[in-house]
Amino acid sequence: MRIIFSALIKEEKEGGYSVLCPELGVASQGETIEEAKGNIVEAVELYLETAKDLGILEDVLEEAGIDLKGAKDSVVLSEYITTPLQACLE
Repeated sequence: MRIIFSALIKEEKEGGYSVLCPELGVASQGETIEEAKGNIVEAVELYLETAKDLGILEDVLEEAGIDLKGAKDSVVLSEYITTPLQACLE
């Protein structure tokens, strides 16, 4: 199962970029757009791994509007992802 998350990138007045994954409420930043994309991928990956470790991954994804019925239980983000973010359940 492949899950696609949004990544909203905003240029900041002070410099750099902020980025938000609205489905999960995860945010990050970077000096460049590419750095911001890489940082949000890492932040989402850590968020999902932590949710899995805590046993609440299914609840987190359900709250984001994702139905995991019949899907395998591991979530893996590809190494480099452009907007929109993609996560795979393997």
